[in-house]
Amino acid sequence: MIFASVGTQLPFDRLIDALDAIAPELDEPIVAQTGVTAGSWPNLMVHAALPPAEFERRFAAARVVVAHAGVGTILSAKRLRKPLIIVPRRHGFGEHRNDHQLATAKHVEGLRGVHVAWEVNEIAPLLRAPALEPASEAPSPARDALVARLRGFLAETR
Repeated sequence: MIFASVGTQLPFDRLIDALDAIAPELDEPIVAQTGVTAGSWPNLMVHAALPPAEFERRFAAARVVVAHAGVGTILSAKRLRKPLIIVPRRHGFGEHRNDHQLATAKHVEGLRGVHVAWEVNEIAPLLRAPALEPASEAPSPARDALVARLRGFLAETR
């Protein structure tokens, strides 16, 4: 099962529309938490909201999670060791008040198990990948490189 979440603040119909279009080509159901929206998606199992325990259960049961670039979702994927595909909301499309999700996606791109789809047409190839690496709380190569650079900088300033 694929689990999709758009968070609780605003609808993200562009993401849900893309998943609805992809769903007939996949051999597994997509369960989507969509928030309050007027959209209709016949190829998805849609829930406007899920109680926290049910949200956690769906998240934990998913093969892969597709979501907005929310920090809480990223942390949940790491904690539950789930592959995560994030699609940042865009201010220019009226999906959020600013472009902080683009900044978040740039910051987490390259973290183990966090896969960024900058455009919705990048979701399908990621979902079709045979085995997406799960997110992990273990240090990533990007983190290790940052720590090494910071240590080098601090050693030079002494």
